[in-house]
Amino acid sequence: MPRITQAAALLSTVSLAITQIAAQSCPTIDPAHAPVMATGYESRVVLNGLKSPRHLVFDTLGNLLIAEQDQVGIRYVKLTDNGGLDICAESSEVIIPDTTLNHGIDLSPDGSILYVSSKTDVYAYPYDAARATVGTAKHLITIPDQEDHVTRTLTISRRYPELLLVSRGSNANIDPGTTDIESGRSQIRIFNLTEIGDEPVPYTDGEVLGWGLRNSVGVTENPVTGDIWSVENSADEVARDNVDVHQTNPAEELNYHGNLTGASPVHGANFGYPLCVTAWDPSAFTTTTAPSLTVGTPFVIGTTNDTVTDEMCQTETTPPKISFPAHTAPLDVKFKADASAVYIAFHGSWNRDSPDGYRLSRVNFTTDGFPIEPSDSSTAEIRVMTNQNNTACPDGCFRPVGLAWDSKGRLFLTSDATGEVFVITGA
Repeated sequence: MPRITQAAALLSTVSLAITQIAAQSCPTIDPAHAPVMATGYESRVVLNGLKSPRHLVFDTLGNLLIAEQDQVGIRYVKLTDNGGLDICAESSEVIIPDTTLNHGIDLSPDGSILYVSSKTDVYAYPYDAARATVGTAKHLITIPDQEDHVTRTLTISRRYPELLLVSRGSNANIDPGTTDIESGRSQIRIFNLTEIGDEPVPYTDGEVLGWGLRNSVGVTENPVTGDIWSVENSADEVARDNVDVHQTNPAEELNYHGNLTGASPVHGANFGYPLCVTAWDPSAFTTTTAPSLTVGTPFVIGTTNDTVTDEMCQTETTPPKISFPAHTAPLDVKFKADASAVYIAFHGSWNRDSPDGYRLSRVNFTTDGFPIEPSDSSTAEIRVMTNQNNTACPDGCFRPVGLAWDSKGRLFLTSDATGEVFVITGA
């Protein structure tokens, strides 16, 4: 064989070997509880062994950043991506070892600033994706301490990258103080980062995007219209005129907040809590306690009086665009890139006899930027990823929390109860 041919053959062999090594499949990680996937969807565990992973985000180089709630901080995960579901963790390290950080995380659109939160503070870190390092933190926002609903969801607008949204929940199941907008609880507020100097600002300095929101843990921006949407965890142990209706009421909510310019009629709107919540199962009410409720209709918690009436709830507060079954606990919501649907992570119930939630679902949207189904629909939620047996929940289930899209349109999901990260295709 001529020498040049031998060299070419050797080069071809080496190239083939390198290609084969690079194309080796990731090791299979068996899920703690194998999910049931809807037709057209597939999933695989990318990473496990985490301690209560909550929200997550991709950096500009395709690495994962995960907020771990259980005394960890912020974890950086470098991925090996062989395409499709064949993805695994190449390396993993905690880059912010702060045990007070418990949930919120987002990146500036250019990927250079990492935003994180504890129950009392919001910080910004300079971030280097190539080196997997952070710089010195800037303290942005201070939040009064509270015992209940301690997570602070963070969302940076892609359309207005100087604007940071921070969600804060109530300090009790029913928190009477949140009837005062100045309480700063049960709200989503807007912070202009260009106006925050060297000292942190109090949470109540932010502009109110929405209030009367018991605990809106998931907040997202429509990538086409720029409008803001949230998912709300509504009240537990609800009764109406001494009739217990809590097994199937009130509804969890998908709420619309308009754009961030302030021009929307729902900008700064009151969504009703703690006086008003939303019906999911009208049949649980008697004709004397609530004679005209339908799915998605606001009603008064407890007992009505001359001033606190269902009519007040229905005319003076903003109802949800879509309602979901009671106590299913939506903890994140993310739009597809074309805004044709949102995906919602339902963490699952504790406040009903028959467990519900514990799933990933989809709600389809029109090209006008609103759900296809009407606000009184009980069928807008399309279940995508479910547990095999909800009666085994919560101990025998995966429990969805955070959602993030990668650059290839694959959806990643955390399960805090099982310490896993899933990748999902077909979404």
